[in-house]
Amino acid sequence: MRRRLSLRQLGLIWVGAAFLAGALAGWLWFGSRAAWEGHLGRAYVAGVALYDSLARGTGAPQGVTITPVAPEDQRRASDGAFAALPDLPKPAYVTQITIRDAVVSELEDFGGVVLRLAIVSEDLHYEVSKLVPGAGRTAPEKLGHVTRLLAGYCSDPVLFARMGDAPWQRIEGAPVWGCDAQPRDWRLLGLLIALLALAAIYTRLADSAARFQMFAEALGRRRRLGGPQAYSAEGPAELDAIVEAVNAYLEAERERLARRALVLSGVSHDLGTPATRLRLRATLIEDEALREKFDADIDRMTGMIESVLTYTQSELSHEAPRRISLTSLVESVVADYQDMARPVELVEPEPRLLESTGTVFGAGRRATALPDHGPVLVMARPIALQRALENLIDNALKYGRRARVGLLADSEVAVITVEDEGTDHRAEELDALIQPFRRGANAASVEGFGLGLTIVTAVAEQHGGGLGFVNGRHGIRAELEICRT
Repeated sequence: MRRRLSLRQLGLIWVGAAFLAGALAGWLWFGSRAAWEGHLGRAYVAGVALYDSLARGTGAPQGVTITPVAPEDQRRASDGAFAALPDLPKPAYVTQITIRDAVVSELEDFGGVVLRLAIVSEDLHYEVSKLVPGAGRTAPEKLGHVTRLLAGYCSDPVLFARMGDAPWQRIEGAPVWGCDAQPRDWRLLGLLIALLALAAIYTRLADSAARFQMFAEALGRRRRLGGPQAYSAEGPAELDAIVEAVNAYLEAERERLARRALVLSGVSHDLGTPATRLRLRATLIEDEALREKFDADIDRMTGMIESVLTYTQSELSHEAPRRISLTSLVESVVADYQDMARPVELVEPEPRLLESTGTVFGAGRRATALPDHGPVLVMARPIALQRALENLIDNALKYGRRARVGLLADSEVAVITVEDEGTDHRAEELDALIQPFRRGANAASVEGFGLGLTIVTAVAEQHGGGLGFVNGRHGIRAELEICRT
Protein backbone atom coordinates (compact mmCIF):
# COMPACT_ATOMS: atom_id res chain seq x y z
CA MET A 1 0.00 0.00 0.00
CA ARG A 2 1.39 3.37 -0.97
CA ARG A 3 2.19 5.52 2.02
CA ARG A 4 0.45 8.87 1.82
CA LEU A 5 1.78 12.14 3.14
CA SER A 6 0.39 13.58 6.35
CA LEU A 7 -1.17 17.01 6.67
CA ARG A 8 1.96 18.24 8.43
CA GLN A 9 4.16 17.07 5.57
CA LEU A 10 1.77 18.47 3.00
CA GLY A 11 1.72 21.75 4.90
CA LEU A 12 5.52 21.96 4.82
CA ILE A 13 5.49 21.25 1.09
CA TRP A 14 2.82 23.87 0.47
CA VAL A 15 4.63 26.45 2.61
CA GLY A 16 7.89 25.71 0.78
CA ALA A 17 6.20 25.95 -2.61
CA ALA A 18 4.53 29.21 -1.59
CA PHE A 19 7.88 30.60 -0.40
CA LEU A 20 9.63 29.64 -3.64
CA ALA A 21 6.79 31.00 -5.78
CA GLY A 22 6.77 34.22 -3.75
CA ALA A 23 10.54 34.54 -3.99
CA LEU A 24 10.48 34.00 -7.75
CA ALA A 25 7.58 36.43 -8.22
CA GLY A 26 9.33 39.01 -6.01
CA TRP A 27 12.61 38.58 -7.87
CA LEU A 28 10.87 39.07 -11.20
CA TRP A 29 8.86 42.02 -9.94
CA PHE A 30 11.59 43.94 -8.14
CA GLY A 31 14.22 42.94 -10.72
CA SER A 32 12.09 44.35 -13.52
CA ARG A 33 11.39 47.46 -11.49
CA ALA A 34 15.10 47.98 -10.78
CA ALA A 35 15.93 47.42 -14.46
CA TRP A 36 13.33 49.99 -15.49
CA GLU A 37 14.58 52.50 -12.95
CA GLY A 38 18.10 51.96 -14.25
CA HIS A 39 16.93 52.41 -17.83
CA LEU A 40 15.08 55.62 -17.00
CA GLY A 41 18.01 56.85 -14.92
CA ARG A 42 20.44 56.34 -17.80
CA ALA A 43 18.09 58.23 -20.09
CA TYR A 44 17.93 61.07 -17.57
CA VAL A 45 21.70 61.28 -17.29
CA ALA A 46 21.98 61.23 -21.08
CA GLY A 47 19.56 64.16 -21.28
CA VAL A 48 21.57 66.21 -18.78
CA ALA A 49 24.78 65.48 -20.66
CA LEU A 50 23.05 66.26 -23.96
CA TYR A 51 22.26 69.76 -22.74
CA ASP A 52 25.91 70.31 -21.95
CA SER A 53 26.86 69.05 -25.40
CA LEU A 54 24.43 71.46 -27.08
CA ALA A 55 25.45 74.39 -24.92
CA ARG A 56 29.26 73.95 -25.03
CA GLY A 57 29.74 71.84 -28.15
CA THR A 58 31.30 68.95 -26.26
CA GLY A 59 31.01 65.34 -27.36
CA ALA A 60 27.63 63.68 -27.41
CA PRO A 61 26.73 61.23 -24.63
CA GLN A 62 27.19 57.51 -25.28
CA GLY A 63 24.44 56.15 -27.52
CA VAL A 64 23.42 59.63 -28.77
CA THR A 65 24.39 61.15 -32.11
CA ILE A 66 24.24 64.87 -32.92
CA THR A 67 24.33 65.99 -36.55
CA PRO A 68 23.70 69.49 -37.93
CA VAL A 69 20.60 70.01 -40.02
CA ALA A 70 21.43 70.73 -43.65
CA PRO A 71 21.55 74.47 -44.50
CA GLU A 72 18.68 74.15 -46.96
CA ASP A 73 16.52 72.63 -44.18
CA GLN A 74 17.31 75.22 -41.51
CA ARG A 75 14.49 77.55 -42.64
CA ARG A 76 11.94 74.71 -42.56
CA ALA A 77 13.00 73.85 -39.05
CA SER A 78 12.78 77.50 -37.98
CA ASP A 79 9.28 77.69 -39.45
CA GLY A 80 8.25 74.50 -37.53
CA ALA A 81 7.85 72.36 -40.67
CA PHE A 82 9.74 69.44 -39.14
CA ALA A 83 7.51 66.86 -40.83
CA ALA A 84 8.87 68.05 -44.20
CA LEU A 85 12.48 67.30 -43.27
CA PRO A 86 14.07 64.24 -44.92
CA ASP A 87 14.74 60.85 -43.34
CA LEU A 88 11.87 61.03 -40.85
CA PRO A 89 9.26 58.37 -40.03
CA LYS A 90 5.88 58.67 -41.70
CA PRO A 91 3.43 59.71 -40.41
CA ALA A 92 5.34 62.23 -38.34
CA TYR A 93 3.80 63.55 -35.12
CA VAL A 94 5.62 66.67 -33.94
CA THR A 95 5.72 67.90 -30.35
CA GLN A 96 7.47 71.25 -29.76
CA ILE A 97 8.59 72.49 -26.37
CA THR A 98 10.77 75.29 -25.03
CA ILE A 99 13.20 74.77 -22.17
CA ARG A 100 14.41 77.72 -20.09
CA ASP A 101 16.70 77.65 -17.13
CA ALA A 102 14.81 78.43 -13.94
CA VAL A 103 17.44 81.00 -12.90
CA VAL A 104 17.57 82.98 -16.12
CA SER A 105 14.05 82.39 -17.49
CA GLU A 106 13.03 85.83 -16.28
CA LEU A 107 16.21 87.36 -17.81
CA GLU A 108 16.04 85.93 -21.29
CA ASP A 109 16.49 89.36 -22.84
CA PHE A 110 19.66 89.87 -20.80
CA GLY A 111 21.62 86.84 -21.92
CA GLY A 112 19.43 83.92 -20.96
CA VAL A 113 19.71 80.94 -23.36
CA VAL A 114 16.53 79.18 -24.56
CA LEU A 115 16.54 75.60 -25.84
CA ARG A 116 13.94 74.92 -28.46
CA LEU A 117 13.14 71.26 -28.90
CA ALA A 118 11.01 69.38 -31.43
CA ILE A 119 10.20 65.69 -30.96
CA VAL A 120 9.17 63.79 -34.09
CA SER A 121 7.58 60.37 -33.65
CA GLU A 122 5.76 58.07 -36.04
CA ASP A 123 3.19 56.85 -33.51
CA LEU A 124 3.04 59.20 -30.51
CA HIS A 125 2.11 62.80 -29.86
CA TYR A 126 3.60 63.67 -26.47
CA GLU A 127 1.76 65.78 -23.93
CA VAL A 128 3.64 69.00 -23.28
CA SER A 129 2.43 69.13 -19.67
CA LYS A 130 4.16 65.81 -18.98
CA LEU A 131 7.35 66.61 -20.89
CA VAL A 132 8.15 69.94 -19.19
CA PRO A 133 8.51 69.63 -15.40
CA GLY A 134 7.52 72.34 -12.95
CA ALA A 135 9.47 75.39 -11.93
CA GLY A 136 12.57 75.23 -9.77
CA ARG A 137 14.65 73.00 -12.03
CA THR A 138 17.60 73.90 -14.19
CA ALA A 139 17.55 73.54 -17.97
CA PRO A 140 19.77 70.39 -17.95
CA GLU A 141 17.42 68.79 -15.41
CA LYS A 142 14.44 69.66 -17.60
CA LEU A 143 16.05 68.11 -20.68
CA GLY A 144 16.94 65.06 -18.60
CA HIS A 145 13.31 64.83 -17.56
CA VAL A 146 12.29 64.94 -21.25
CA THR A 147 14.64 62.13 -22.28
CA ARG A 148 13.55 60.10 -19.23
CA LEU A 149 9.90 60.36 -20.34
CA LEU A 150 10.88 59.44 -23.91
CA ALA A 151 12.53 56.28 -22.56
CA GLY A 152 9.28 55.32 -20.82
CA TYR A 153 7.42 54.93 -24.14
CA CYS A 154 8.03 52.26 -26.75
CA SER A 155 8.96 54.56 -29.62
CA ASP A 156 12.03 55.71 -31.57
CA PRO A 157 11.62 59.51 -31.78
CA VAL A 158 14.02 61.91 -33.52
CA LEU A 159 14.83 65.18 -31.74
CA PHE A 160 15.63 68.55 -33.28
CA ALA A 161 17.23 71.08 -30.93
CA ARG A 162 18.31 74.69 -31.22
CA MET A 163 20.26 76.35 -28.47
CA GLY A 164 19.57 80.07 -28.62
CA ASP A 165 20.52 81.43 -32.06
CA ALA A 166 22.68 78.43 -32.96
CA PRO A 167 21.73 76.22 -35.95
CA TRP A 168 19.32 73.38 -35.57
CA GLN A 169 20.76 70.02 -34.63
CA ARG A 170 19.37 66.57 -35.36
CA ILE A 171 19.60 64.23 -32.35
CA GLU A 172 19.07 60.45 -32.48
CA GLY A 173 19.30 58.35 -29.34
CA ALA A 174 17.54 55.03 -30.03
CA PRO A 175 20.18 53.09 -28.00
CA VAL A 176 19.28 55.26 -24.98
CA TRP A 177 15.56 56.01 -25.18
CA GLY A 178 14.37 53.85 -28.05
CA CYS A 179 12.04 50.88 -27.87
CA ASP A 180 14.84 48.33 -28.27
CA ALA A 181 16.74 49.86 -25.35
CA GLN A 182 13.96 49.09 -22.90
CA PRO A 183 14.55 46.12 -20.57
CA ARG A 184 12.15 43.18 -20.51
CA ASP A 185 9.32 43.73 -18.05
CA TRP A 186 8.73 40.51 -16.12
CA ARG A 187 6.34 42.01 -13.56
CA LEU A 188 3.24 40.59 -15.20
CA LEU A 189 4.87 37.14 -15.30
CA GLY A 190 5.78 37.46 -11.61
CA LEU A 191 2.22 38.43 -10.75
CA LEU A 192 0.90 35.50 -12.80
CA ILE A 193 3.26 33.08 -11.01
CA ALA A 194 2.10 34.37 -7.61
CA LEU A 195 -1.56 34.01 -8.59
CA LEU A 196 -1.02 30.51 -9.97
CA ALA A 197 0.81 29.47 -6.80
CA LEU A 198 -2.02 30.83 -4.63
CA ALA A 199 -4.60 29.09 -6.81
CA ALA A 200 -2.70 25.79 -6.65
CA ILE A 201 -2.28 25.95 -2.86
CA TYR A 202 -5.91 26.92 -2.35
CA THR A 203 -7.01 24.08 -4.64
CA ARG A 204 -4.96 21.57 -2.66
CA LEU A 205 -6.30 22.88 0.65
CA ALA A 206 -9.88 22.88 -0.63
CA ASP A 207 -9.42 19.36 -2.02
CA SER A 208 -8.13 18.02 1.31
CA ALA A 209 -10.94 19.71 3.22
CA ALA A 210 -13.50 18.40 0.70
CA ARG A 211 -12.28 14.82 1.18
CA PHE A 212 -12.82 15.05 4.93
CA GLN A 213 -16.21 16.68 4.33
CA MET A 214 -17.33 14.00 1.86
CA PHE A 215 -16.32 11.24 4.26
CA ALA A 216 -18.23 12.95 7.09
CA GLU A 217 -21.32 13.29 4.87
CA ALA A 218 -21.07 9.61 3.88
CA LEU A 219 -21.00 8.63 7.55
CA GLY A 220 -23.95 10.94 8.23
CA ARG A 221 -26.01 9.24 5.51
CA ARG A 222 -25.09 5.75 6.68
CA ARG A 223 -27.69 5.43 9.43
CA ARG A 224 -30.47 6.78 7.23
CA LEU A 225 -29.62 5.25 3.85
CA GLY A 226 -27.24 2.46 4.77
CA GLY A 227 -23.67 2.14 3.61
CA PRO A 228 -20.88 -0.21 2.54
CA GLN A 229 -19.25 -2.74 4.80
CA ALA A 230 -16.05 -0.70 4.74
CA TYR A 231 -15.14 2.80 3.55
CA SER A 232 -12.23 4.00 1.46
CA ALA A 233 -11.07 7.55 0.84
CA GLU A 234 -8.21 9.16 -1.05
CA GLY A 235 -6.46 11.85 0.92
CA PRO A 236 -3.76 12.61 3.49
CA ALA A 237 -2.48 10.07 6.00
CA GLU A 238 -4.76 11.43 8.74
CA LEU A 239 -7.82 10.67 6.62
CA ASP A 240 -6.55 7.13 6.04
CA ALA A 241 -6.18 6.69 9.80
CA ILE A 242 -9.72 7.96 10.40
CA VAL A 243 -11.15 5.68 7.71
CA GLU A 244 -9.33 2.66 9.16
CA ALA A 245 -10.59 3.48 12.66
CA VAL A 246 -14.17 3.90 11.42
CA ASN A 247 -14.01 0.62 9.48
CA ALA A 248 -12.67 -1.18 12.55
CA TYR A 249 -15.45 0.33 14.69
CA LEU A 250 -18.14 -0.63 12.18
CA GLU A 251 -16.81 -4.18 12.00
CA ALA A 252 -16.77 -4.49 15.80
CA GLU A 253 -20.26 -2.99 16.02
CA ARG A 254 -21.61 -5.43 13.44
CA GLU A 255 -20.05 -8.33 15.29
CA ARG A 256 -21.45 -7.11 18.60
CA LEU A 257 -24.97 -6.74 17.24
CA ALA A 258 -24.72 -10.04 15.42
CA ARG A 259 -23.65 -11.79 18.61
CA ARG A 260 -26.50 -10.15 20.49
CA ALA A 261 -29.00 -11.21 17.87
CA LEU A 262 -27.51 -14.71 17.81
CA VAL A 263 -27.71 -15.04 21.58
CA LEU A 264 -31.26 -13.76 21.70
CA SER A 265 -32.26 -15.96 18.79
CA GLY A 266 -30.70 -18.96 20.51
CA VAL A 267 -32.42 -18.13 23.79
CA SER A 268 -35.74 -17.73 21.99
CA HIS A 269 -35.24 -21.05 20.22
CA ASP A 270 -34.09 -22.84 23.38
CA LEU A 271 -37.01 -21.51 25.36
CA GLY A 272 -39.41 -22.81 22.75
CA THR A 273 -39.11 -26.46 23.82
CA PRO A 274 -39.49 -25.94 27.61
CA ALA A 275 -42.28 -23.42 26.96
CA THR A 276 -44.09 -26.03 24.88
CA ARG A 277 -43.65 -28.63 27.62
CA LEU A 278 -44.90 -26.15 30.18
CA ARG A 279 -48.00 -25.53 28.07
CA LEU A 280 -48.65 -29.27 27.80
CA ARG A 281 -48.19 -29.78 31.51
CA ALA A 282 -50.34 -26.77 32.27
CA THR A 283 -53.22 -28.45 30.46
CA LEU A 284 -53.06 -31.21 33.12
CA ILE A 285 -53.81 -28.72 35.88
CA GLU A 286 -57.38 -29.13 36.90
CA ASP A 287 -57.66 -25.72 38.50
CA GLU A 288 -58.75 -23.53 35.57
CA ALA A 289 -57.70 -20.25 37.20
CA LEU A 290 -54.23 -21.58 37.97
CA ARG A 291 -53.92 -22.99 34.43
CA GLU A 292 -54.75 -19.62 32.91
CA LYS A 293 -52.11 -17.94 35.07
CA PHE A 294 -49.52 -20.46 33.88
CA ASP A 295 -50.46 -19.80 30.24
CA ALA A 296 -50.32 -16.03 30.77
CA ASP A 297 -46.85 -16.22 32.32
CA ILE A 298 -45.57 -18.40 29.48
CA ASP A 299 -46.99 -16.02 26.88
CA ARG A 300 -45.44 -13.07 28.64
CA MET A 301 -42.03 -14.77 28.83
CA THR A 302 -41.94 -15.72 25.14
CA GLY A 303 -43.36 -12.34 24.09
CA MET A 304 -40.64 -10.50 25.98
CA ILE A 305 -37.90 -12.50 24.25
CA GLU A 306 -39.47 -11.86 20.85
CA SER A 307 -39.72 -8.11 21.59
CA VAL A 308 -36.04 -7.89 22.53
CA LEU A 309 -35.14 -9.83 19.39
CA THR A 310 -37.25 -7.46 17.29
CA TYR A 311 -35.50 -4.45 18.83
CA THR A 312 -32.07 -5.93 18.14
CA GLN A 313 -33.00 -6.69 14.54
CA SER A 314 -34.18 -3.09 14.10
CA GLU A 315 -30.74 -1.90 15.23
CA LEU A 316 -29.03 -4.17 12.70
CA SER A 317 -30.84 -2.37 9.83
CA HIS A 318 -30.67 -5.32 7.44
CA GLU A 319 -33.41 -3.80 5.26
CA ALA A 320 -32.07 -1.74 2.36
CA PRO A 321 -33.67 1.68 1.92
CA ARG A 322 -35.60 2.41 -1.28
CA ARG A 323 -37.83 5.13 -2.63
CA ILE A 324 -41.44 4.63 -1.56
CA SER A 325 -44.68 6.56 -1.35
CA LEU A 326 -45.11 7.39 2.30
CA THR A 327 -48.70 8.40 1.59
CA SER A 328 -49.54 4.93 0.29
CA LEU A 329 -47.81 3.27 3.24
CA VAL A 330 -49.80 5.26 5.79
CA GLU A 331 -53.06 4.69 3.94
CA SER A 332 -52.49 0.93 3.68
CA VAL A 333 -51.68 0.57 7.40
CA VAL A 334 -54.79 2.55 8.37
CA ALA A 335 -56.90 0.45 5.95
CA ASP A 336 -55.63 -2.77 7.56
CA TYR A 337 -56.77 -1.61 10.99
CA GLN A 338 -60.13 -0.50 9.59
CA ASP A 339 -60.58 -3.93 7.98
CA MET A 340 -60.24 -5.40 11.47
CA ALA A 341 -62.91 -2.96 12.74
CA ARG A 342 -60.40 -1.10 14.87
CA PRO A 343 -61.15 2.61 15.62
CA VAL A 344 -58.39 4.05 13.43
CA GLU A 345 -59.02 6.86 10.98
CA LEU A 346 -56.89 8.77 8.49
CA VAL A 347 -56.98 12.53 9.00
CA GLU A 348 -56.63 14.49 5.79
CA PRO A 349 -54.28 17.48 6.04
CA GLU A 350 -55.88 20.87 6.09
CA PRO A 351 -55.71 22.58 2.68
CA ARG A 352 -53.19 25.34 2.39
CA LEU A 353 -54.76 28.70 1.70
CA LEU A 354 -53.31 31.52 -0.34
CA GLU A 355 -54.63 34.93 0.62
CA SER A 356 -55.00 37.58 -2.05
CA THR A 357 -55.62 41.27 -1.57
CA GLY A 358 -58.65 43.07 -2.90
CA THR A 359 -58.79 44.77 -6.27
CA VAL A 360 -60.58 47.83 -7.55
CA PHE A 361 -63.42 45.54 -8.66
CA GLY A 362 -63.79 43.68 -5.36
CA ALA A 363 -62.91 44.76 -1.84
CA GLY A 364 -61.55 42.54 0.91
CA ARG A 365 -59.21 39.58 1.01
CA ARG A 366 -59.89 36.25 -0.62
CA ALA A 367 -58.38 32.85 0.26
CA THR A 368 -57.70 30.29 -2.46
CA ALA A 369 -56.93 26.66 -1.63
CA LEU A 370 -53.67 25.44 -3.16
CA PRO A 371 -53.83 22.14 -5.08
CA ASP A 372 -52.50 18.93 -3.56
CA HIS A 373 -48.97 18.10 -4.65
CA GLY A 374 -49.54 14.34 -4.80
CA PRO A 375 -47.94 11.52 -2.84
CA VAL A 376 -45.06 12.12 -0.43
CA LEU A 377 -42.00 10.27 -1.76
CA VAL A 378 -39.16 9.38 0.60
CA MET A 379 -36.07 7.17 0.67
CA ALA A 380 -36.88 4.80 3.53
CA ARG A 381 -37.09 1.25 4.85
CA PRO A 382 -40.79 0.39 4.36
CA ILE A 383 -40.97 -2.65 6.68
CA ALA A 384 -39.30 -0.80 9.54
CA LEU A 385 -41.54 2.23 9.02
CA GLN A 386 -44.64 0.06 8.95
CA ARG A 387 -43.59 -1.62 12.20
CA ALA A 388 -42.97 1.76 13.84
CA LEU A 389 -46.33 3.15 12.69
CA GLU A 390 -48.16 0.03 13.92
CA ASN A 391 -46.48 0.37 17.32
CA LEU A 392 -47.67 3.97 17.60
CA ILE A 393 -51.20 3.02 16.57
CA ASP A 394 -51.24 0.09 19.02
CA ASN A 395 -50.12 2.38 21.83
CA ALA A 396 -52.83 4.89 20.95
CA LEU A 397 -55.47 2.14 21.03
CA LYS A 398 -54.13 0.74 24.31
CA TYR A 399 -54.08 4.02 26.18
CA GLY A 400 -56.97 5.77 24.39
CA ARG A 401 -60.24 5.01 22.69
CA ARG A 402 -59.19 5.60 19.09
CA ALA A 403 -56.25 6.63 16.87
CA ARG A 404 -56.15 9.46 14.35
CA VAL A 405 -53.32 9.17 11.81
CA GLY A 406 -52.08 12.07 9.68
CA LEU A 407 -49.20 12.93 7.36
CA LEU A 408 -47.55 16.31 6.96
CA ALA A 409 -44.60 17.05 4.68
CA ASP A 410 -42.47 19.83 3.30
CA SER A 411 -39.36 19.87 1.13
CA GLU A 412 -37.07 18.66 3.95
CA VAL A 413 -39.01 16.43 6.36
CA ALA A 414 -42.16 14.30 6.53
CA VAL A 415 -44.03 13.85 9.81
CA ILE A 416 -46.43 10.98 10.59
CA THR A 417 -48.78 11.94 13.42
CA VAL A 418 -50.77 9.50 15.58
CA GLU A 419 -53.14 11.08 18.11
CA ASP A 420 -55.07 9.08 20.68
CA GLU A 421 -58.24 10.08 22.54
CA GLY A 422 -59.08 9.96 26.20
CA THR A 423 -55.64 9.14 27.63
CA ASP A 424 -54.64 10.40 31.04
CA HIS A 425 -51.00 10.90 30.14
CA ARG A 426 -49.26 14.13 29.28
CA ALA A 427 -46.68 14.64 26.56
CA GLU A 428 -43.99 15.34 29.16
CA GLU A 429 -44.56 11.94 30.77
CA LEU A 430 -44.20 10.01 27.50
CA ASP A 431 -40.80 11.50 26.73
CA ALA A 432 -39.40 9.48 29.64
CA LEU A 433 -40.92 6.22 28.33
CA ILE A 434 -38.76 6.09 25.22
CA GLN A 435 -35.95 4.31 27.08
CA PRO A 436 -36.02 0.48 26.94
CA PHE A 437 -38.28 -1.33 29.44
CA ARG A 438 -39.78 1.92 30.74
CA ARG A 439 -43.54 1.71 31.23
CA GLY A 440 -46.19 4.02 32.55
CA ALA A 441 -48.11 3.92 35.81
CA ASN A 442 -50.86 1.76 34.27
CA ALA A 443 -48.43 -0.98 33.20
CA ALA A 444 -50.26 -3.59 35.25
CA SER A 445 -53.50 -3.10 33.35
CA VAL A 446 -52.03 -2.82 29.83
CA GLU A 447 -50.11 -5.52 27.98
CA GLY A 448 -46.59 -4.71 26.77
CA PHE A 449 -42.91 -4.99 27.52
CA GLY A 450 -41.71 -1.38 27.35
CA LEU A 451 -39.90 -1.67 23.98
CA GLY A 452 -42.51 -0.30 21.54
CA LEU A 453 -41.46 3.38 21.74
CA THR A 454 -37.78 2.37 21.85
CA ILE A 455 -38.19 0.53 18.54
CA VAL A 456 -40.03 3.51 17.03
CA THR A 457 -37.23 5.85 18.15
CA ALA A 458 -34.59 3.58 16.61
CA VAL A 459 -36.50 3.49 13.31
CA ALA A 460 -36.91 7.29 13.33
CA GLU A 461 -33.19 7.80 13.93
CA GLN A 462 -32.39 5.42 11.08
CA HIS A 463 -34.34 7.78 8.81
CA GLY A 464 -32.58 10.94 10.02
CA GLY A 465 -35.45 12.07 12.24
CA GLY A 466 -36.83 11.45 15.69
CA LEU A 467 -39.88 10.75 17.83
CA GLY A 468 -41.65 13.42 19.87
CA PHE A 469 -44.90 13.96 21.72
CA VAL A 470 -47.18 16.99 22.01
CA ASN A 471 -50.52 17.61 23.69
CA GLY A 472 -53.15 17.51 20.94
CA ARG A 473 -56.79 18.58 20.89
CA HIS A 474 -58.09 15.11 21.73
CA GLY A 475 -55.17 13.52 23.56
CA ILE A 476 -51.46 12.84 23.12
CA ARG A 477 -50.11 13.22 19.58
CA ALA A 478 -46.99 11.25 18.64
CA GLU A 479 -44.93 12.78 15.82
CA LEU A 480 -42.62 10.47 13.84
CA GLU A 481 -40.29 12.68 11.79
CA ILE A 482 -38.48 11.43 8.67
CA CYS A 483 -35.80 13.31 6.75
CA ARG A 484 -36.51 13.62 3.00
CA THR A 485 -33.20 15.19 1.88
